[in-house]
Amino acid sequence: MEEFRRAYARLCVAPQEAVLRRLRELGAAPGRGRLDLAAQSLSLETCGALGRLLPGAAPFAEVALGDCGLCEEGVKLLLHGLCSNTSVKSLDLKGNNLRNVGAEALGKLLRQNKSIRSLILEWNSLGVWEEGFSFFCQGLGANNFLQQLDLRNNQINHQGAGDLAMALKQNASLQELVDLRWNNIGLLGGRALLNCLHSNKTLKRLELAGNNVPSDILKAVEQAMNHNQDRETILNETQNRTYVLGKEVLSLKDEKTKQFLDLMDTIDKQREEIARSGRLQMTEAALALSEQKVHNLGELLNAVKQEQASMAECHFMELQQQKQEGAVREGKFLHELSAASEKNLLLRNQVDELEKKCKVQQDQLFQVKQDLTNRTAELKLRAMRAEEHLEMEKKRFKQSLEDMESLRVKEVGHMTQHIETSERSMQDRIQRLEAIRIALEEELNQVKAAALAERGHAEEELMKVRNQARLEERQQLEHLEEKLRLMTESRNEAQYCCIKQKQMIAEAQAKANQLSLHADGLRRRLEELQQDLKSKEEEKVTEVNKVKVELQEHIGHLQAERTAQDGLREKIAALERQLKALSSIHREALLDKESEISVLLEKLRTKEADISRMREEEAQRASFLQNAIMAYVQGSSLGTHSSRK
Repeated sequence: MEEFRRAYARLCVAPQEAVLRRLRELGAAPGRGRLDLAAQSLSLETCGALGRLLPGAAPFAEVALGDCGLCEEGVKLLLHGLCSNTSVKSLDLKGNNLRNVGAEALGKLLRQNKSIRSLILEWNSLGVWEEGFSFFCQGLGANNFLQQLDLRNNQINHQGAGDLAMALKQNASLQELVDLRWNNIGLLGGRALLNCLHSNKTLKRLELAGNNVPSDILKAVEQAMNHNQDRETILNETQNRTYVLGKEVLSLKDEKTKQFLDLMDTIDKQREEIARSGRLQMTEAALALSEQKVHNLGELLNAVKQEQASMAECHFMELQQQKQEGAVREGKFLHELSAASEKNLLLRNQVDELEKKCKVQQDQLFQVKQDLTNRTAELKLRAMRAEEHLEMEKKRFKQSLEDMESLRVKEVGHMTQHIETSERSMQDRIQRLEAIRIALEEELNQVKAAALAERGHAEEELMKVRNQARLEERQQLEHLEEKLRLMTESRNEAQYCCIKQKQMIAEAQAKANQLSLHADGLRRRLEELQQDLKSKEEEKVTEVNKVKVELQEHIGHLQAERTAQDGLREKIAALERQLKALSSIHREALLDKESEISVLLEKLRTKEADISRMREEEAQRASFLQNAIMAYVQGSSLGTHSSRK
C-alpha cells in the first residue's frame, strides 16, 4: 500500500491530502486487502491517477468508493482502469449519482473484467437514462463471473426491469441479485422478472420490496427462488453422490487392475518357467548330441580295434608267408615285426586314452542326466504349482465377476423397485391432486361467485362512501379555505398594523435621536454659558435665568416625548400580544381541521384496507389454485417422463 501511495503522489500534480492520509492509514492497518476511500470527495485528477494504477494486479481485493461525489468523467477513468484488473473482487460505488456515462462505463466493465464478484450500486440514478441502463444490462448479460449485484434506489422503471430480465436470461453466474428494492418497477417489470426466472436456474435471491409490485407476483418470485435453491441442493447432492460413486468405481477399477497385473505376473512367471523348461529341452538335446558323439567315438574305437585286429592278422599271415619263404628274409621280417609292435603299442596307448576319455564323458553324461532329472522334477513341481495358482486366480476372478454381476443385478433390481414405487406414489399423488383439483375448481367457482357478489356490494358501498367522503371533504375544505382566507386577511391586517407601528417607532426613534443630539448641543451651550456666567455673573444674571427657563421648557418637552414613546411601545406590545393570540387561534383551528382531515383519511384507509384485504384473499385463492394446477401439471409431466424411462 505504501508503494501505491507513492505512485499516486507521483502521478498527481496536486495530490489530495485526504486521499494521501487515508492511504497512509490503510498502509499502517493490519488488513491491507481493501482500498477504502468512502466519503472522500475525489477530484478528476485523482480519478485519473487511480485509473492508471488499477490495471493489472492491484495490492487489494476490495475497492470502496461510496459517497465520493464522482463526476461522470472521473467514473469513466476509474472504470476504464478496472477493466483489465485481475485482483479486485468487490467494488462499492453507492451514493455517487451515476447516470448515463456511468452506466455505459459499468456495462463496458462487466463485458471486459473477469475478477469482480460483487458490485454495489446503491443510491445512484442508473435507471433514469434508458439507453445507458440498456447498455449496462447488455454488459451484465455478457458477464459470466459476477455473483452479487445491489441496485437499490436507482430509479429503475418497468422498461429498465425488462432489459434487466433479458440480461438475467443470458447470465448464468449471478447467484444473488441482492436488492432491487425502492425502485419503480411496477406490475410490468415484476412480470418480466418473473418470466425470466423460468430460464434462469442459478439466481437464488431477488428482493422487490417497495416497487409497487403485486403480492401474487412477489409470492411467485419467492417460489421460483425456493425452487432454484432446492434445485441447487439436489444438484449438489447428486454431484456428491456421483463423486462418491466415481471414487468407488475407481477403487474397483484399481483393484481389478491390480488383480489383472497379478494375473499377468503369474502368467509371465509361468512363461519364464516354460522358457526354462525349453532351455532344459535344449540341454537334453545337447546331451543327446553328446551321447551320439560318444556313440560315434565308440563305433570309431571299435572300427580301430577291428582294423588293428585285421592288421595283426595281416602281419601274422605275412609272417607265416615269410617263414615259409626262407630264412634269408628273417632279419627283414624281424625288423618289420619290431616296427609293427611299436605301432601296435602306439595304437594300444591311443585306445587306452580313448577309453579314459569315454569313461570321463560317460561320468559327465551320468552327472548331466542326474541334473536333468532333478531339473525336470523341479520344473514339473513348479509347473504344477503355477497351474494350481492360475486355477485359483481364475476361480477368484470368476468369483469376483460373479459377485459384481450379482451386485449389479441387485442394484438394478433395487433401482427398478424404487422406480416402480416412485411411479406408484406419483400415480397416487396424481389421483389425489386430480381430486384436489376438482374440489378446488368447485370451491373456486363458489368463491368466484361469492367474491363477485361481495365485490359488487363492496364497490357500491365504496362508491357511496367515497362520494360522501368527497362531499364532506369538499365542504370541509371550502369551510377551511374560507377560514384560512379570513385568517390570512386578519394576519395581513395585523402585519400591516405592525409595519405601521414599526414605522412610527422608527420615526420616534429618529426624533429621539435628533432630540438627544439637540440636548447634547444644549448641554454644550450650557457649559459655554456657565463659563460666560463665571466671567460675567454680575452682568448676565437676568440672561441666565431666562436660559434656565428655556432649558426647563426643553426638558419638559423631552420628557413629554419620552412618555409618548413609552405609550407607543406599550401599544406595540399590545399589538404583538394580539397577533400572538390570533396566530394561536389560527393554529388551533388548523389543528382541528387537520385532525378532522386525518380522521376522514383514516376512515378512507380502513375502507381501502378492507377492499385490498378482500382483493388479496381473492388473489391468494387464485394463486393457491394456480399452484395446485402447476403442481398437477409438473407431476403429470414427471410421471410420463418416468414411464418413458
